[in-house]
Amino acid sequence: MFGTDQKRRSFEKEALPHLDALYAMAMRLTKDPSDAEDLVQDALVKAYRFFHRYNEGTNIRAWLFKVMVNLFYNDRRKAQKEHKLRVEVSAMDPDDRFISQASGGGQNPEASLLDQISEVHLREALEKLPEEFRLAVVLCDLYDFNYREIADILGCPIGTVMSRLYRGR
Repeated sequence: MFGTDQKRRSFEKEALPHLDALYAMAMRLTKDPSDAEDLVQDALVKAYRFFHRYNEGTNIRAWLFKVMVNLFYNDRRKAQKEHKLRVEVSAMDPDDRFISQASGGGQNPEASLLDQISEVHLREALEKLPEEFRLAVVLCDLYDFNYREIADILGCPIGTVMSRLYRGR
């Protein structure tokens, strides 16, 4: 078992080199720089809290991605439930028109990031993919995770990963 100082140093040594990759993936998931920063921070806090479960010598990058993707989907499910509740409340009280609505202003951060890629057709194709296929393709082709690691990150069988990659490509 780690001492607090030793745990912190070990975690920093293992996890911090992957911050840029985590942030880039968080941008793809959230499409907003502030939300991406929050997601990476939350993922690192959770990973640190459960660092004792990480098997040293295994692929920490895949483990961190899994923690972050799971956090994203859990937060998304919670937000969908909250949105559903807001819709129900607004339906019950038609005079209440001030329930929080998403603002549509600003430039799409993912588009800004992808503008740097010279292959315009690739960018357009990736944007058109359904999220489940896009996520598999991005994890495999941009982050070089193998099928087993992608399956662990997405929480699905390897065959599903292979199918999503085939259909996504």
